[in-house]
Amino acid sequence: MTSTSTSADAFAGQGDNILRPRPRKPLHTQVSQLSHDANGDSDHANGTGATSVTGVSSGRSTPIPSDAPPSIQSLSTARKQVRAEQRRRIFPTIEFASRVSHFDPNSDYRDFHGFFNLFWIGLAIMAITTCLRNIKDTGYPLRVQIWGLFTVKLWHLAIADFLMVATTAVSLPLHKVFRAAPAGGVLTWAKGGMAIQSIYQAIWLAVWIVIPFWLEWTWTAQVFLLLHTMVLLMKMHSYSFYMGHLSETEKRLRALDDPATASKAPAYLYPTPENPLGTVASPKQRAVEAAAEASSEETKEISTPNEDDEIAQLREDLARELTSPMGNITYPANLTWANYLDYLCCPTLCYEIEYPRTAAIDWQNLLSKVLAVFGCIFLLTVISEEFILPALTDASIRLDPTLRAAAGDSGPLTALEALLVLAETISWLLFPFMLTFLLVFLVIFEYVLGAFAEITHFADRHFYSDWWNSTDWMEFSREWNVPVYNFLRRHVYSASRPHVGKANATVITFLISAVGHEIVMACITKKLRGYGFICQMLQLPIVMLQKTELVRGKKTLNNVCFWCSMILGLSLICSLYVLV
Repeated sequence: MTSTSTSADAFAGQGDNILRPRPRKPLHTQVSQLSHDANGDSDHANGTGATSVTGVSSGRSTPIPSDAPPSIQSLSTARKQVRAEQRRRIFPTIEFASRVSHFDPNSDYRDFHGFFNLFWIGLAIMAITTCLRNIKDTGYPLRVQIWGLFTVKLWHLAIADFLMVATTAVSLPLHKVFRAAPAGGVLTWAKGGMAIQSIYQAIWLAVWIVIPFWLEWTWTAQVFLLLHTMVLLMKMHSYSFYMGHLSETEKRLRALDDPATASKAPAYLYPTPENPLGTVASPKQRAVEAAAEASSEETKEISTPNEDDEIAQLREDLARELTSPMGNITYPANLTWANYLDYLCCPTLCYEIEYPRTAAIDWQNLLSKVLAVFGCIFLLTVISEEFILPALTDASIRLDPTLRAAAGDSGPLTALEALLVLAETISWLLFPFMLTFLLVFLVIFEYVLGAFAEITHFADRHFYSDWWNSTDWMEFSREWNVPVYNFLRRHVYSASRPHVGKANATVITFLISAVGHEIVMACITKKLRGYGFICQMLQLPIVMLQKTELVRGKKTLNNVCFWCSMILGLSLICSLYVLV
């Protein structure tokens, strides 16, 4: 019998022809008894030292010659000791060691995919039981109050969305005009181009916010168009402002062809995670550092760079700025319609000259994500139809004096009774909104963005981090929505920090984010109340409180507080907008 024998060979002659898998190699010596009993040792009587994987051992070892090398003798002695130790243990031994549980904070275990599958199984059970209850009550598996809204004025939505996407393309010809303008002219990006682009973006945003109200769309169509409007606004802003920066950089680089009249001001390095403070890339300072590195260790002589060295270093800084991080494309080679269309389809809000790409489309992965999108939309509609809408409708009837009178109830509610109705409604909405929040996260950041990443070969799929472990709202804002966080950090925080400082730049970033969220809520509910704006701005003092010594470092407590405030906040804001 050789070492390539199969499990069928091991059971030959026993009347059992079933092919069995090879026994798994035991992980610990304490449980290796069974393997030795079935497989034998590595020094069996074949005299070759080869191991028969599944053969039956005679239980005897080949004697070791007395003149064998010490290494062979030590190995033989070790095997004999282990076998002797195992033979003394008649009852099976269970290994005990110092280990932590999988859920322990000190555990290195991170794979909880089974709970993700359980989450979907639970949602499937909820949908099935809901359909069965509806069939019992109405004869139909689903209610149609929200489902019918999806098809109202659908062609209006399709045409408007196409025109909205098309009008963002104005940024490309505008940029070509700004680039072609002579240095120092009125139409350059630094002079008038930035103002023209900003005015166009403001008008564009106002038009596409007003159109759904003017056409009297349903709230479902309005939500879709508004969210797409916000996405395209950020894309257009990132494209135009980054390209404007590149056009000014190109003008400076070309001006250095005549150093006598060119500006020699150093390039500014904007704040990044690696360079959080932002610094001035001084050619003189860089030349001094390079000379210091090049000098010998004995002399430590540093020669002061001349003007030619400074200009050469400045040219290098500017040229590097015009080249993509991957080094394959240089501005203005990216000024094409194909590049702009590709950017619109890529799942990112920050424009770059070039992105990392995958080699091919994983069609199975793409199909699964597309199906998951429709599955999430189905579950979101079921939850809204069955749990959210009935609770809000019932509360509206109980709080509205006119509707109360029509229902046979007389007299207005007292303030305490109204608060009790509001509190009851919030409690009924807690679990549905928690599920809605999780499904919205999955459908956007995992499935929609993942599908577009697959279609465009976009290789960077880091759309979120482990935000569910967040201990404060600042951490949540960084990890829950990575594309929006990158946009705000690049185009709001980094752009404003050199002028107003770190603290004010943080406030401005939160302010703009809060205004954007309030616009979304106002368009959905057709009410301008400011509840969402106030709640988001309250995150700043909460973050400051969480950084105090009293609660800092208590991760479990802070994470529980985060989840409670998240779930309660969603239900509270929805109830206030609808009922108050």
